[in-house]
Amino acid sequence: MANRIKKVDREALALIAKGSTVLGAGGGGDPYVGRLMVQQILGEAGSVDVVQIEDLNHNALVLPIAMMGAPQVMQEKFPSGKEIPKLIEMMERLLERKVEAILCIEAGGLNSTIPFIAAAQMGIPIVDADAMGRAFPELQMVTLTLGGMGATPMAMVDDKGNGATFDTISNQWTEKLARALTIEMGGSAMVSLYPILAGPSRPYLIEGSLSTALDMGRILDEHKSGAAHALADTYGGRVLFTGRVRDVERRSDAGFTKGKLVLEGQLDFDGKGMDLSFQNEFLAGWVEGDLVATTPDLITLLDANTGGPVTTDMVKYGLSVHVLGLPCDPIWRSDEAIGLVGPRYFGIDADYQPL
Repeated sequence: MANRIKKVDREALALIAKGSTVLGAGGGGDPYVGRLMVQQILGEAGSVDVVQIEDLNHNALVLPIAMMGAPQVMQEKFPSGKEIPKLIEMMERLLERKVEAILCIEAGGLNSTIPFIAAAQMGIPIVDADAMGRAFPELQMVTLTLGGMGATPMAMVDDKGNGATFDTISNQWTEKLARALTIEMGGSAMVSLYPILAGPSRPYLIEGSLSTALDMGRILDEHKSGAAHALADTYGGRVLFTGRVRDVERRSDAGFTKGKLVLEGQLDFDGKGMDLSFQNEFLAGWVEGDLVATTPDLITLLDANTGGPVTTDMVKYGLSVHVLGLPCDPIWRSDEAIGLVGPRYFGIDADYQPL
């Protein structure tokens, strides 16, 4: 990472939103709504302060803020704008201390911009780091779980003003209970979870992820239709396939967007086919039946004509795309991590094959 960002204004936020859609691996929700809300709060000249985790006091309370739910629902059910102050008040009361910084729980999609709303509304800096380096569909799928850190106490608020708190026996139970309540709240809700202290959490955070998203956004703007190859060259990935969408199977299931995608090859991949499976995010891809990439590595689509990222809830029949594979952060390659986010967890009968 060459240069870490110190402030995020409207222009930088737009680039972060674009780059985070790449890091979303097809999921995480569209960051556009979150970006608009932040821009409204900031106005023309405002900005959010960005800090590095090492610059915070060892015992500083860092609070992740996120949206939970199916990406399809989040396109139509926007936050009211009142959830975050209530969330932070609930968490400060539970923890009996003040929040000193905001954290993105994931670097991808909507939850790369939602925390900026908290930072802008509350006047609190945001940390240039996250706990995934991408997006994953379930809330226990964070690097903090690998560090033995609990998701609770957790608070949840919906757009109507209903609030709830959780104290669970494991992060997996937090996922189950919070997912069930999210469905009752209309399919999406604002949450705060994994409250952490800056010093002990640092070894388990993926540092510089906001700066990475900003750099990716610049590459998308500069290279347009060639962005997939430029990103692959810059971040050690590869273009796995180029083709047209032939079939999309997509459904909402237990609070997730699940399905599969079938592509027919174009250009270098003419005459070949690719299948992709997803649960919010792309999980695995096969070219002519051969597995070419799996979670936790990133699989993301870019429009072959414009270079813009394409999410699982936006992809449609006839669209020409590049399928980009990017290596995950090394923290996800341990046996424990593969058990948490690898292909077999999602019912895919295959072992993880690193890009």
